[in-house]
Amino acid sequence: MINKSIDISIGEVSDAYTGAVGTLWEMVMGEEIHIGGPMATRELASMAGIGKESHVLDICSALGGPARHLAAEFGCRVTGLDATLAMVDEATRRTSAAGFSGKVTFRLGNALDLPFRASSFDTVWGQDAWCYVTDKERLIREAARVIRPGGTLAFTDWIRNCDIPDEELERLLEFMLFPYLETRAGYTRLLEENGWKVTADEDLSRDFAAQFVRYLGLIRGELRPEITRRFGEEFFGAVEDGIALWERAACEGKVGRGLWVAKKTPP
Repeated sequence: MINKSIDISIGEVSDAYTGAVGTLWEMVMGEEIHIGGPMATRELASMAGIGKESHVLDICSALGGPARHLAAEFGCRVTGLDATLAMVDEATRRTSAAGFSGKVTFRLGNALDLPFRASSFDTVWGQDAWCYVTDKERLIREAARVIRPGGTLAFTDWIRNCDIPDEELERLLEFMLFPYLETRAGYTRLLEENGWKVTADEDLSRDFAAQFVRYLGLIRGELRPEITRRFGEEFFGAVEDGIALWERAACEGKVGRGLWVAKKTPP
């Protein structure tokens, strides 16, 4: 399958998440802003072997919900990195209010040029956010650089499961502000070619479709009055159309979600 891309910049994503988009997805998904919420975080952390001695780098950490969850449940230290200043500031505020400032910190930065020295972390982490990254191979190489030998990479992401007509794919990407969607096989290949031994490679697409059915119901039901009150009817209409587009594509098996756990291989 050929990866079709569109011209979406990191600035556009940051601007969107500074405004209504970030608020919308928290309303739909909860504070962790990824599919599956706390249960998915717990399951991935267990697969990654995260414990009290772990120092975790959460790339694209958003509001810091997963970072605080990891610190609270698994006792680890977490450094969150995000390219949106408003997200970093709000994550820092919420973390301080929750009493985790000594365990969880956040930095503004670019996932393609991680502002950390080599071998700084035990685990690199991501949940449903690397679909916003324009160069996923460079991201995976950077993750390999900053993790210690034998360290673990654990992430989930939205994926493309088959060839999709160009017009439909462009609409899907533009609504979510994704530059492109990697495939499950494509992610596995990138990992294997860039210093990682894959230990888990799972297709979560069936649940992905079920979640989008639920999200569309929420948008059309209990969330509609609040969305229209805060952002207006035009914004609501665009959101409903976009989520309906993704729900249909997910139920048709065109798009989905994957999970990977990998170990850094010796040089």
